Amino acid sequence: MSYVLGHNQYGKAEVHVVRVFRDDPKAPHDLVDYNVSVSLSGDFDDAHINGDQSKVLTTDACKNTVNSFAKEAGDAVREPESFALALADHFIEVPQVSAARITIDAVPWARSHDNAHAFVKNGDYVRTVTVSRTADSSSVVSGLKDLTVLKTTDSEFHGFYQDKYTTLQPTNDRIMATAVTAQWAHDGTEVDWGKAFDEVKDAITGAFAAAYSYALQHTLWEMGTAVLDAVPSVAEVRFSCPNKHHFVVDLSPFGVENNCEVHHAADRPYGLIEATIKRSEDVDKSSAYDPGQAW
Repeated sequence: MSYVLGHNQYGKAEVHVVRVFRDDPKAPHDLVDYNVSVSLSGDFDDAHINGDQSKVLTTDACKNTVNSFAKEAGDAVREPESFALALADHFIEVPQVSAARITIDAVPWARSHDNAHAFVKNGDYVRTVTVSRTADSSSVVSGLKDLTVLKTTDSEFHGFYQDKYTTLQPTNDRIMATAVTAQWAHDGTEVDWGKAFDEVKDAITGAFAAAYSYALQHTLWEMGTAVLDAVPSVAEVRFSCPNKHHFVVDLSPFGVENNCEVHHAADRPYGLIEATIKRSEDVDKSSAYDPGQAW
């Protein structure tokens, strides 16, 4: 019986690097906080089949590259997309590497009390980036995760299909909450990354706040179309949103009326709603996302 090696890749995962920008002694400090993962694929069959490591760029070298590029890449480090592109451009130059993928989770920090060098960690969300690079092309998927949003009304859920196991009661007024994970694919790499991110985030939160919702699915559509309207460089946007259920507590045993005021916030199980919204001219094209990429 014969065997063949299927797709394989390797790299260094979760290199946590913090870069402080302090080149100008008279200017306030800036900083970025990145968790960087490098994944390489290419001509590495011998490492698996024969134990020959002669073509393997060590994962320790991947880590060292990330740390050194946090200084070497200059102002490109200020945005996770441009930092990831710089790293991908470097690794694709290794002769035996045919594809490089760089993923970055960027934790935002806010300046504290207008102090020049004091910061407060912003735990509202994590900014994400995935750059995929081959010798011929680059693709950039920006995103965010753990962006928790909630609205206390203007949300309904009724008219749904029912079978014998359906117990959920329809409602015309409810709390709707979710923790948004979103990824959006850019058409090209000549993008003002910071501006585009801010515009996408504003479109998501603005649509969530303003749109009357008949279901979380409906809200994903409204958020997605708002993103595509706001940022021309975005080709498509993908959402994964858990329904963070808030159930009205029955206070009638205590003789207390509860008009959608007191709720039990349940953490699990939860509905998980996922969707991709594309521009109509792109519907017949293959997705800008790698099929193997997780939500």
